[in-house]
Amino acid sequence: MSDDLRLLPAPQSAERLSGEAASTHAARAVIDVSAGLPAQGFELRCDADGVRIRAADEAGLRYGRACLGQLEAQFPGALPALLIRDWPDFERRGFMLDISRDRVPTLASLRALVDMLAGLRMNELQLYTEHTFAYAGHETVWRDASPMTPDEVRELDTYCARAGVELVPNQNSFGHMERWLRHDAYRGLAESPGSERAACLYPDDASFALVRGLWEELLPNFSSRRCNIDCDETFELGEGRSRERVEREGRGPVYLEFVLRLVDHLQSRGMTVQLWGDIVREHPELISRLPETLTKRLTLLAWGYDAPLDPAALPAPVRERLDRLGVGDDRLRGFAPHVEPFAAAGLDFYVCPGTSSWNSLCGRWPNAAANLLDAAESGRAAGASGYLITDWGDRGHLQPPPVSWPGLVYGAALAWSVDANRELDVTGALADHVLPAQGAGRAEAETLIRLGSLYPATGLDALNSTALFQSLMRPLDAPLLTWGEVAAGGLAAVVAELTATIEGGGGGRVARELRQAARLARHGAWRLARRNELPAPGADALRADLHDAIAEQARVWSKRSRPGGLPDSLARLERALEDY
Repeated sequence: MSDDLRLLPAPQSAERLSGEAASTHAARAVIDVSAGLPAQGFELRCDADGVRIRAADEAGLRYGRACLGQLEAQFPGALPALLIRDWPDFERRGFMLDISRDRVPTLASLRALVDMLAGLRMNELQLYTEHTFAYAGHETVWRDASPMTPDEVRELDTYCARAGVELVPNQNSFGHMERWLRHDAYRGLAESPGSERAACLYPDDASFALVRGLWEELLPNFSSRRCNIDCDETFELGEGRSRERVEREGRGPVYLEFVLRLVDHLQSRGMTVQLWGDIVREHPELISRLPETLTKRLTLLAWGYDAPLDPAALPAPVRERLDRLGVGDDRLRGFAPHVEPFAAAGLDFYVCPGTSSWNSLCGRWPNAAANLLDAAESGRAAGASGYLITDWGDRGHLQPPPVSWPGLVYGAALAWSVDANRELDVTGALADHVLPAQGAGRAEAETLIRLGSLYPATGLDALNSTALFQSLMRPLDAPLLTWGEVAAGGLAAVVAELTATIEGGGGGRVARELRQAARLARHGAWRLARRNELPAPGADALRADLHDAIAEQARVWSKRSRPGGLPDSLARLERALEDY
C-alpha cells in the first residue's frame, strides 16, 4: 500500500510503479470483464503511457474516475506512476436518514447529501419516513410537518440516479405509527387506542388497507425496485386488542402474519422488501416459517447502535429497562450473535450500525467508531450483502447534520474495504474530502472529533445516548438512565472545552452549527453539575443563556431544514427552560 496517497476510501490495493510519472492526458476508461475484477471493481494504472481505467461494470468506471479525480487534486502537476486495484467488501453500501423526528431537510440539503454519498462510494439512500410524505387524503397527519411531496421525491430520485445512488423508498408500516394514531381519524387502527402514546397498529384488515394504500401511492415516485417497510419495535403488540390472539398463537406468529401479508403484496409488485430484523431475531423460530417464495426477495436488517459490551456490567435499572423493551443480551454483545441466525438460514441481510449522533448533541465518536467497525467485521465474516449506516433523530433531532459526518465517513470507508480503512484518519478524511464542499476544513474536522469525544469525561456511561443529552432533556428531579459516578474534574473540563468552542472563531455554517451544539451540551453539563451539587451558574444566568440558545437553534435549523417540525423540537428545550 502506498501510504502517501490521501484517497477516500483507501483502496484494497495500491502500489507505486517504477519509471516516469504518468502523463496527464485524458484517461482511457473501458469495461473489461477479463480483468478479473469483482462487481463494482476497477483497476487504475498511471505510467508513462498515460492513465488507463479498467472496470468490471459501469459502477466500477464511475468509482475509477472518482479515484482519478482525487489523485489529480492531490498531485496537480503530474500523477505518480502507480497501480490501484479496488473493489467493495459490501455490494450495498447505504445511508438511512431519519426525516420523521421533526427535522425534514430542504431539497437543497438532500442534494448536497447525495453528492457527499457519491463521493464516499455509497450506492443507497433511504429517508426514514413515518408521517413526512404528503399522502393524498391524509393531510391531518402531515399538515404541520413540511413533508416531502411527490414532485420533490421524483426530483431527488432523478438526482440520485445520476450520481449512482439508489433512492430506496421507506415507510414504517406497523410500529412507530404514533404520528398517525394520535389523530381521531386513525385512533381506531391502534393496538391500544386508549393509550396516550399509541404507536403500534392493530394487525387487521383495516390496518393493512391503510399501509397498502400508503405504499401504492409512494412507490410510483421511485425508480428503485427495493423498499423498506421497517416494522420494528412493535412494543404494544399483544398488550391491547390482540392480547387474546397473542396469548393463543404467540406474539411472533401474530407479528409475522401481518408483515408477510404486506411483503407478499409488495413482492407481487416486483419489489425486493427490506425489514428490520429485531422481532424475527427475538423469535428465531419464525425463520423456519418464512416461505421460500418470499425469502428470495426479502432482506432482513440487523441493527445495533452501541459498541459491544458485557451485559453483566449494566446496573439493574438499565437492565430492567432493556428487558421491558425486549433487548436481549445478544443485542448488546455486538453484531456477530445478532446475524448468526440469519446467516445460518441462508437469508439475505444487511448490518446496520449508526452514526451515534442522536441523543448526544455533539456525537459519541468513540462509540460510533467501535460500533461501525464491529458491524463491518461481523457483517463481512457472516456474508452480509449490505452495510446500512443509520442516522436517527430521537427526541427532536437537536443535533445538526455535521455531527453525523464522522460516523458517515468512517462507516462508508469500512463498507468499501474493512482492512484498508480500519485505521482511517477520519479527521484528515473530513478535512480533505468532505468539509471543503461545505465551506469548512481542518479546524471544523478537529472540532467535530474533539466534541464527539468529550462525553466519557463526565464519568457517566449510557446506552444509545450521553449523560449530557439526558441531563438536558429530563427534568432536574428525574433520574438519568446512566451508570458510573460523576467526575467533578472531568465535568469541569467538559464545560471548559465546550466554552472554548462556543467562544471560538469561524464564521461558516458548519462552525456556527458546532458552536450551537456545544452550547446546548454545555447546558446539559451545567444541569449535571446542579444535580450533583457542583459549581454551576445560577438559575437566572442559566435561564437567560438557554433562552438565547433556543432562538439560535431556530436560526441554525433553518439553514438546512424545513420549518414544519421545528416547534415540536424546540418545545423540548422550552421544557428544560421551565426548570430554571
